[in-house]
Amino acid sequence: MKASIDRDGCIACGLCASTCPEVFRMADDGLAEVYVEEVPEDVEDMAVECQESCPVSVITVEEN
Repeated sequence: MKASIDRDGCIACGLCASTCPEVFRMADDGLAEVYVEEVPEDVEDMAVECQESCPVSVITVEEN
């Protein structure tokens, strides 16, 4: 699976970084970013939860 964030719409709430720090983190500019190429299998459910929970719906998690 791959994750992506439309950073233009990110409101920097930090929910994704706190829910799935193995995939998401807060960048130096204060916005969330994806910092792994592939979502590790053991956290795929958490990454999908981030997509579903994002208050501004800017996270996409999809099969390769």
